[in-house]
Amino acid sequence: MNYANHNKEMHHSLELKEPAIFMKSDSSLLKDGKPFFIPDFSSEIHYETELVVKIDRLGKNIAERFAHRYYNEVTVGIDFTARDWQRRLREAGMPWELSKAFDNSAVTGSFIPKEQAGDMQAIPFHLDINGETVQAGNTADMLFTVDQIVAYVSRFFTLKIGDLIFTGTPAGVGPVKIDDHLQGYLGQQKLLDFYVR
Repeated sequence: MNYANHNKEMHHSLELKEPAIFMKSDSSLLKDGKPFFIPDFSSEIHYETELVVKIDRLGKNIAERFAHRYYNEVTVGIDFTARDWQRRLREAGMPWELSKAFDNSAVTGSFIPKEQAGDMQAIPFHLDINGETVQAGNTADMLFTVDQIVAYVSRFFTLKIGDLIFTGTPAGVGPVKIDDHLQGYLGQQKLLDFYVR
């Protein structure tokens, strides 16, 4: 919920005073181009393309002005969401980790030094499925900057080396199906490449 245009497409309030945070477990991680298998409990799995930063220093209660010191690598990732479960859980007023943190729901590409990506608040990124661009965004459109997110999260959770922070998705989310080929880019650098099975 860190891009106003995505909030609009999902019918969320645009009046966020602080970042919306949820957690994924280590079993959520899918990397190295391994295929994503659609789980049997959902009939509506959606991709959400995001900039991902990797924490490389232990940190707690980090001041925003120092937050940039706590990550040196970035990539593009997919936050897979079981949209049918998310709707059901939200309507019941329940936590929605089941729809977000299931096994292999956090796909990450190859990490690059943040300097290669350019200005952290002006990074274009996009997702192609089967050779066609289906989602595109730019970190300039974030409601909360990467450094604001890092600082905010560190108030509640000690950030540890290797932790990954997905920073939100722009408009254009949608479903995946078996045999889809997903390729994610930061700028023109392809960092993510895998199939849905």
